[in-house]
Amino acid sequence: MPWGHAASPLQKNKKGKVGEARPPLTPLSRRALPNALKTPHTAPSQTGRAREASMDFQGYGPLLIAGAGMTARLALGALIVGIILGLIGASLKLSGSRLARAIGNAYTDLFRGLPELLVVLIIYYGAEAAARALLNDGLGLGLDISFSPYLGGVAALGLIFGAYASEVFRGAVMAIPRGHVEAAKAFGMGSVLTYRRIILPQVWRVALPGLGNLFLVTLKDTALVSVIGLEELMRAANTAGRSTREYFTFLLAAAGLYLLLTVVTMVVLHFLERRANRGHLGATGRAG
Repeated sequence: MPWGHAASPLQKNKKGKVGEARPPLTPLSRRALPNALKTPHTAPSQTGRAREASMDFQGYGPLLIAGAGMTARLALGALIVGIILGLIGASLKLSGSRLARAIGNAYTDLFRGLPELLVVLIIYYGAEAAARALLNDGLGLGLDISFSPYLGGVAALGLIFGAYASEVFRGAVMAIPRGHVEAAKAFGMGSVLTYRRIILPQVWRVALPGLGNLFLVTLKDTALVSVIGLEELMRAANTAGRSTREYFTFLLAAAGLYLLLTVVTMVVLHFLERRANRGHLGATGRAG
């Protein structure tokens, strides 16, 4: 090319056609070219983003897990309260006192005859109003009284559980052979010692299947406590569905978590039943 003439941007290729001149490849560009051909940069597709969002439930996965944990804690709290009330109710119904039997029968008839949702509302709002009337209006203390939804739910579900458990315990006590109690008395055991060492261990073995069924029912009844503001599993699923407009997705997720809790409960109950029947089954097998 002569001096004084600018380089033309158009050059002829090998076939004689005129085209735009390409800059020469530098050593750096020669090394980067194979990598660029092997791993092309592509933007994430909408399907991939939707799949990632669905796996995390659009950020509401931790809320559902926390709700399932609250549901389990609520059911366990109601179980403890219900077992205590059930033992007391069964003792009252088996008592020789007519007044004690009347109190036990009134307790079981009352809470077995009312809907569970009504009991939850009455216990939560009624107990708070009664405490304010007694302490503030009656005694003039001027306290700021407010019950937490968790305590209200545990109290309500515990009272319901205890009403049904009292019948389970009463039937279990009546299933114990009378000769066991008479033998304990012959050994000089008092009523309390006979109840603790002879009756109560056998009661657990007989009553455990019935108590397990009651606990499974209570586990599902925890959804009723959502009406008083407790962030349990059902309320968490409702909150997520209302925010995302995908109610069906989060209701299915809640159903799966409820089933998971049920399966875990059934496994634990099966273990406890085998452990409670261990000595009894061994004695039965030797007798047979």
